Amino acid sequence: MAKNEVPKGEPFDLEKLQTLFEMMEKHGLTEVNLKRGDETWKLRRGPQETISMVPTAMPHPAQHQQPVAPAPPAAPAAPQEAAALAAESGPVIKSPTVGTFYASPSPDDPPFVSVGSKVGADTIVCIVEAMKVFNQIPAEMNGTISEILVKDGEAVEFGQPLFRITQG
Repeated sequence: MAKNEVPKGEPFDLEKLQTLFEMMEKHGLTEVNLKRGDETWKLRRGPQETISMVPTAMPHPAQHQQPVAPAPPAAPAAPQEAAALAAESGPVIKSPTVGTFYASPSPDDPPFVSVGSKVGADTIVCIVEAMKVFNQIPAEMNGTISEILVKDGEAVEFGQPLFRITQG
């Protein structure tokens, strides 16, 4: 088998994909095109870019029984407006990736945090599910949750504010 030839049916390595997303962010890249065999992937990020894959409203991580209809596309200016509003009102915890926001580890568990919860830099505040990978999101700052800006099960964009924090 040739060096760049890949057996059919094998998925991309999700750890390498996550590393690629991090490298895109670090180096300010907004698009990467990958081709392996007959499979082609286009990765795009940033508020001005069009995302070729529409995120769907997925059931909570513990519920995978029922198919769910796709979420309606968001207005193009919504993430920018939310970011501008959040910048005016204090520090925010932002989504590190495109995905689905979950406030708790499972439907039967209480939310990780609620308004009034004190958080530290390592406190897990939510999960963002992207491509069947459930990413625990830390606060990365000390303070108190003053506002939750998204609803459980809602699709979120890269860099979208999730929580407003009062520091002190």
